[in-house]
Amino acid sequence: MNEELTTCPSFVETPHCDVSTINELQDQVIEEFEGFDDWMDKYQMLIDLGNDLEPLDEQYKTPQNLIDGCQSRVWLQADYLDGRIRLQAESDALIVKGIIALLIRVLDNHTPQEILDADLYFIPRIGLSEHLSPTRANGLLAMVKQIRAYALAYSMKTNNLTPE
Repeated sequence: MNEELTTCPSFVETPHCDVSTINELQDQVIEEFEGFDDWMDKYQMLIDLGNDLEPLDEQYKTPQNLIDGCQSRVWLQADYLDGRIRLQAESDALIVKGIIALLIRVLDNHTPQEILDADLYFIPRIGLSEHLSPTRANGLLAMVKQIRAYALAYSMKTNNLTPE
């Protein structure tokens, strides 16, 4: 197994892939953003992250997957596979696409409970909240809220299953 591999790319079937904790992933994001002093460089990093995000299959670009509260269009698809939530998303705005890519990087491939319990401290630590326009900041909150809503729904669904 590749020792350098710490996270599984979204929707790649890798049963032996090492999965980092949400806090480890947040710390990696913080470390990467600390490498830039200028917010223009950080915005460029967000744009690059968004550009690296796999395009969302057209079948998931539905009104049900649009996140309410975002000025830009953001589609979020969450699937429950092998006890973990797998996230895919896309946006029509570059920086917003980078923001959702960051959230996916940190929260993808974790259990519903891990997502519900997560303190997303990387957002204030990298200065994201204070450097976004009010509409983008509201969109960020809406994205987090929607991911947590999926986690809660999957958590409730799995807790209601009876053992066979």
